[in-house]
Amino acid sequence: QVQLVESGGGVVQPGGSLRLSCVAPETSFRLYAAGWYRQTPGKPRELVASVTPSGNTNYVDSVKGRFTVSRVNAENTLRVYLQMNSLKFEDTAVYYCNRKSVPLEWGQGTQVIVSS
Repeated sequence: QVQLVESGGGVVQPGGSLRLSCVAPETSFRLYAAGWYRQTPGKPRELVASVTPSGNTNYVDSVKGRFTVSRVNAENTLRVYLQMNSLKFEDTAVYYCNRKSVPLEWGQGTQVIVSS
């Protein structure tokens, strides 16, 4: 069973920043783009950013210019980061990482709350 572990969430004021981290087995992502998703109650999970094994990135329009996704392989462990700047109220959600295609079992996610 592949385990995805997200961390780094918290409460932040509008305009603030957070850096989310995800730890996953490198072998499970070697051939796949890694994605950061977010979900709010009553809404489907939304892909907000992804990064391919070669480092190409894609973002949903609502986070372009504010979020930066990256991935680092080290000792058979993949770390996927999401640097979130200029946070807005609407960024409040539970954030998850997973493969962009053929998703694995979802982790617990990390809660981001943007509040004044």
